[in-house]
Amino acid sequence: MKRLHQLNDREIPLCLLFNRINHLKPISLFFAAISRLGNGVFWYVLMLMLPLIYGLEALRVSAHMALVGLAALLIYKWLKTSTERVRPYSHSDTIFQNVAALDQFSFPSGHTLHAVGFSWVLLHYYPEWYVLVVPFTVLVALSRVILGLHYPSDVLIGAFLGAGLAQGSFCVLSCLL
Repeated sequence: MKRLHQLNDREIPLCLLFNRINHLKPISLFFAAISRLGNGVFWYVLMLMLPLIYGLEALRVSAHMALVGLAALLIYKWLKTSTERVRPYSHSDTIFQNVAALDQFSFPSGHTLHAVGFSWVLLHYYPEWYVLVVPFTVLVALSRVILGLHYPSDVLIGAFLGAGLAQGSFCVLSCLL
């Protein structure tokens, strides 16, 4: 627990640097909206729309994304309760937080884990979505630090976990099929 507290202390200056722009109302509202969409709204709507856009073959893609999302949720919940890392705004009262957190702990960033996992799967099947989902995924990741909800390492580890989980899902599916 002491090591985690020391890591938090080391990351707070970077959190403050990102969080500084959260004080600007238009930017704060923009990143709050991005974060809200990253809660799942964007991804679930996209999963529902894929079969309408590409036909029944896209059901497999949507199901693949949903399975990665479910696995990500299980990993995310386990890590959150195992590490119990406090959020930046709880660690330092200099972090401006104006968006409610979905849960108490910060490690890892579930928004980033899911965004990267979903993007990885989607882009494997439909690379033309790159122009939309990559910038959105980057903005979701940035929003979590800017809004004071996560440390940069929460976001980085979330991204690595999402990428690893998505990539691993292709290996599992190829063994099963």
